[in-house]
Amino acid sequence: MAHEHNHEEELHVQHITVIDENGNEQLCEVIHVHESPEFGKSYVFYSMVGAEEDEDGSVEIFVSSFVPSENGEDGELTPIETEAEWDMVEDVLNALEDENEE
Repeated sequence: MAHEHNHEEELHVQHITVIDENGNEQLCEVIHVHESPEFGKSYVFYSMVGAEEDEDGSVEIFVSSFVPSENGEDGELTPIETEAEWDMVEDVLNALEDENEE
């Protein structure tokens, strides 16, 4: 069975800048954006650019809810607040991992 890739999609990498609790800026690569009608929010899955892979070849993935600004060009990342949101995020992450294994 042949496996097809959308190379145009793979070439379009989106980056965001995250400011940590110490005020340091960190460039991050957006892995996935998920719109949740259930919670009325968007969630962004991202990893640090240049992050070291662990022994399994994986990098740490972070997830935050996302509130776009009025101009739609940037916005604010906010922490995930409830256990129900974490459960949904975990389901999305598992589906993304399954998709990448195929």
